[in-house]
Amino acid sequence: MSAYLIACDLGTGGNKAVLYDQDGTGVASSTQSYPTFHPDAQIHEQRPVDWWNAVVISVQGLLEKSRIDRSKVKAIGISGHSLGCVPIDENGRLLLDKTPIWSDSRAAVEAEEFFQQMPFNKWYLKTGNGFPPGLYTIFKVMWLKKHQNDVYRRTYRILGTKDYINFRLTGRMVTDHSYASGTGVYDLTARSYHSDLLRSSGIDDALFPEIVSSDQIVGELSAETAELLGLSASVAVVAGGVDNSCMALGAGSTTEGHIYNSLGSSSWIAVTSSRPVLDLQIRPYVFAHVVPGMFTSATSIFSAGTSLDWIRDQLCQNLATAQSGNATPYEKMFDLAASSPAGANNLLFVPTLAGGTHFEGGPAVRGALVGLDLSHTLADIIRAGLEGIAFGLRVALDELRRLTAVSDEMQMLGGGAKNALWRQIFADVYQCTVIKSQIDQETAALGAAALAAVGSGVWTNYSRVAELHQIEDRCLPNPKNISVYQRLLPVYKQAAQHQRKLSELLGRS
Repeated sequence: MSAYLIACDLGTGGNKAVLYDQDGTGVASSTQSYPTFHPDAQIHEQRPVDWWNAVVISVQGLLEKSRIDRSKVKAIGISGHSLGCVPIDENGRLLLDKTPIWSDSRAAVEAEEFFQQMPFNKWYLKTGNGFPPGLYTIFKVMWLKKHQNDVYRRTYRILGTKDYINFRLTGRMVTDHSYASGTGVYDLTARSYHSDLLRSSGIDDALFPEIVSSDQIVGELSAETAELLGLSASVAVVAGGVDNSCMALGAGSTTEGHIYNSLGSSSWIAVTSSRPVLDLQIRPYVFAHVVPGMFTSATSIFSAGTSLDWIRDQLCQNLATAQSGNATPYEKMFDLAASSPAGANNLLFVPTLAGGTHFEGGPAVRGALVGLDLSHTLADIIRAGLEGIAFGLRVALDELRRLTAVSDEMQMLGGGAKNALWRQIFADVYQCTVIKSQIDQETAALGAAALAAVGSGVWTNYSRVAELHQIEDRCLPNPKNISVYQRLLPVYKQAAQHQRKLSELLGRS
């Protein structure tokens, strides 16, 4: 008997629901967006009710679009954006209309107070939490306790994004190891909350939910939810995972040294390994993999697609309005960039327009065009932008190569992986083969579907995921371009280093 699986990729901008058949082939998809609220530069909030409504609308949409026999839907799995902090009372009521999302940095002071009790190095080596500390859940809870104590006192559980959706689906409050590993109090090697870290935070350890395996069935749909979605109440809901780890599974990154590059608004390079990749200087950020016994460790840059968006919006307005068939502004930009040679006529772009990661210089660092003169054209600027993002990620890749063994093939994922010119630039800058499969922007959803498939018994293991990837393009490094980028890479590094110093002098924060 055929079976179907529903996956939800609960991202920062919206929820994408995808329907898969029992072989893992996508049948239909539906997306519903929701807003982020920024009442202050440090405050980034969303409404959990908006997540729920987006899940309901997108799931209803894909079921209507596919017209399948709904009785054959077997299970649901969810990938959720990380570092969420959703307070729920003992009656299951949401205590805040808006809650902080992963990028919310209001808790920086609370993080500093925590490190007066707990040495930073000990904390990082236990948790692998390499983002700026104030982003992690425990510090957001400390902020809640200090600034909204009435809410804190009524809180029964702190849930993550996808855990809140699972609660609405089933009535059960749990999390999984991958999401728990972003709380700031999870011991990666012990695979549990760490008592010393909780004690230093002053937060009641009972607030954090029980941890289960990512493919464990949390429960079945409640009668009310089943009726709302138009599904059987026997549909199983698995625990799911954090987006980074679901993406690793969806990319087929389940074996030692497998590496992939996700290109979106920000961009990261992640490696799968049986030990967390930790380093006090670079601070890779690590999540427990949704595959038991494995970890996904990453280095990143914060401004990839956002830097390209800036070039589009500020410098390419004429391209956006020019008549050129059905070409998008991005396609026009890439076509123009192709007319500039490798190295963009010695123009360099430092892409830290939205601040940097720890090894890029932190939140205060700013970006730059370096070497600009009157001979440079818009084509050179666009090409320099593409190359600068690749250079920034090459620095991140070299750190991973220093710390652990990685594959000699880089799998490219996300919206930025679609363009052949940019893939070739990455191959030349990285000096490795770059591959792209047909599964790029639905990688996290596929990972969530795989968890649902294994958890519900439709699949016996995760080997099917790698089989689903059909290689569409394989870019080999071009020796001529490699020589150009080898010459420019140390110049880029110096330019990036100078930006750190200049940003301090500018007093930007």
